[in-house]
Amino acid sequence: MPDGISEDSADVVAVLTERIEARFDMGMDQLKAAVAAAPTANPDATDVVKWHGLLVEAQSTLDRAEEDLLAALQTQPSEVDDPTMGLAYRVNAAVTARDGRAIVVRWLLDPDAPGKKGVAAERLARLRPRTGPAVQTTAPNPPAATTAPASAWPPARAAR
Repeated sequence: MPDGISEDSADVVAVLTERIEARFDMGMDQLKAAVAAAPTANPDATDVVKWHGLLVEAQSTLDRAEEDLLAALQTQPSEVDDPTMGLAYRVNAAVTARDGRAIVVRWLLDPDAPGKKGVAAERLARLRPRTGPAVQTTAPNPPAATTAPASAWPPARAAR
């Protein structure tokens, strides 16, 4: 990855955590507490905390997948069996998820990132969750004393 995070970096999470702490001038625990106390006060901080949590979760999943794969490989003869290949695919999927989340965190931290200025930024702002009351999406229950509505179909005729 560009911007000081090499693809060989063993700890993408630590590098991005440092950047988050520098950007908001507080430690991650403090930032999480501030966002939990007032989630709408700083939408940027709320987004970064959310995606950082997803990144940490993805890294944890990757670590477990790598440990499982290494354990399986140590018991394998010269050829790798299908279950072990499945573990290798799981590692690849976990790397993809972790890297995708890291990209989102990097984008959130970059004020000059594509899409953060101009028309694209306005569209993005419209996608933010609203803080006002939600619009009712279900039909209200009819009053209990109403009768069934008259059918729009004419009554059926008797067959001759």
